[in-house]
Amino acid sequence: MKIVIITDAWEPQVNGVVRTLKQTRQYLIELGHDVHLITPQQFKTIPCPTYPSIPLSLLPGRKVKKLLDSYQTNAIHIATEGPLGMAARRWCLRNGIQFTTSYHTQFPEYIRLRLPIPLSWSYAWLKRFHGKAVHTLVPTASQKQRLLSHGFQNIEVWGRGVETEIFTPENPQQLGLTGPVFMNMGRVAVEKNIEAFLQLDIKGNKVVVGDGPDLEHLRQKYPDVIFTGAKFGKELASYLAAADVFVFPSKTDTFGLVLLEAMACGVPIAAYPVTGPADIVQEGITGYLDEDLTLAAEKALNLSGDKCIEYAKNHSWLACTKVFSDFMFNNRHNKKLKDTDITNQSFWCL
Repeated sequence: MKIVIITDAWEPQVNGVVRTLKQTRQYLIELGHDVHLITPQQFKTIPCPTYPSIPLSLLPGRKVKKLLDSYQTNAIHIATEGPLGMAARRWCLRNGIQFTTSYHTQFPEYIRLRLPIPLSWSYAWLKRFHGKAVHTLVPTASQKQRLLSHGFQNIEVWGRGVETEIFTPENPQQLGLTGPVFMNMGRVAVEKNIEAFLQLDIKGNKVVVGDGPDLEHLRQKYPDVIFTGAKFGKELASYLAAADVFVFPSKTDTFGLVLLEAMACGVPIAAYPVTGPADIVQEGITGYLDEDLTLAAEKALNLSGDKCIEYAKNHSWLACTKVFSDFMFNNRHNKKLKDTDITNQSFWCL
């Protein structure tokens, strides 16, 4: 099957969306599919206002049309709601072509943290964007219920996986620290609520692995915290394996791939009881969820890493990709959409 995936999130960005799409493409190819990507790397871009590490494709409509015309694809998946996603959506509607979308990010909540835009406005725009899709794929059951409560339709669950051959408890990084290590890994940005972790009154060491727009500011504000910067592959896994507890303060993630990656390294989780952790963490087995993050972290210290590893091994990228490919196969555009309503849309970037 010929599949085209359109995404505004791609390398050199380092985040869960990019990792998900890279793994999905790899395993789709292994399953015998012909996969094409349309990403910002194929376009002229400008930095996103308020978030310069995110490139925005400039006037992509004509080139997106040319690419989609040439690929003669069987299935189209629009992964993001940015300029490329909107251009691909317009092409599908104008040609009466079915497509699927995915909802990776609590976009309205992210926008609200940076701009004074009401949540209701953002959700209304997103509901319109995804409303023409045959299915909108979300990573967890609780995220599905969240979108249904906002009036979205045709929501289906497409889970996430972990590379257990990379993320293992073997060869932990020697940090030279005395006492328990509480670690956070991911994008160092306001939407990750990272200061809730940095401000914890807890006995032990705090380590932050990752890069992002707030890194230098937080490094100066919290001199007692170890900020390692971005790490990748086996080196990243070695840092995770050195932790005693992985603290996940985000309240806006739809899943949190880092949770599975930490568990694969034998590290229990401490998090808030919100979408993402609530779907992944087994209370009292692989972690603790509590509005008191300090309490959750202290209790997680007593959990077995073996249970975390066992849980992570049951979540492979191959299994997740098979779910994705089934949606692509079942929603091949072999019939026309009835409504080809086209509207000019504006893009709200983070």
